[in-house]
Amino acid sequence: MHLIIPILCIGFALVGGLAAARVAFSAKRISLWVAIAICAAIAVWASIVMPLTMLLPITLCLGWSLFVAGAIDAFEFRLPDALTIPLIVLGLAVAAYLPSEKILPHAIGAVIGYVAFAAFAWAYRKLRGRDGLGMGDAKLIAGGGAWLGWEALPSIVLIASIAGLVWYGVLAITRGRAALTERMPFGVPLCFAIWIVWLYGPLTALLAP
Repeated sequence: MHLIIPILCIGFALVGGLAAARVAFSAKRISLWVAIAICAAIAVWASIVMPLTMLLPITLCLGWSLFVAGAIDAFEFRLPDALTIPLIVLGLAVAAYLPSEKILPHAIGAVIGYVAFAAFAWAYRKLRGRDGLGMGDAKLIAGGGAWLGWEALPSIVLIASIAGLVWYGVLAITRGRAALTERMPFGVPLCFAIWIVWLYGPLTALLAP
């Protein structure tokens, strides 16, 4: 039994890294070995936090999907439907499968997440004359709602916003204030936030005494 986790981590690192490199990095912006190393880190992180039940492979599946989606958004400023829509479907399927969950809050979370981000994107475009959020971001937050339920949405948005501010802060320090005018692939901090909330729960649970 004690060998299962190392074998699972190594297998996920190799298979997940190879698949990620083929799907997300066809432009050779990142090497296969970097993809394998990141998948290995995801596997080790998940195995530390999650019990050795079906939750572990489910978590690895989520981690791989978020990694690939975030990488594509970072390099190409897009979130493909081929990743975001299955993420929504799989999140609802997991909610239906887990005995501790009810599917309705997760379905509501997917709808609220999508509608809120789509409405914000529409309003921003009307007011500023340019895009602020893409529909890929709306589908990604819908995936977060499907996996975590509507009550987790504020935590996802808050963590993603903080991560985005840190991102811009680092850019400003390393490249000057001109970097603040550059576009930011918001899908990257969104993927990070969904991952954190999945592993550790919403902020209300983390901050509870």
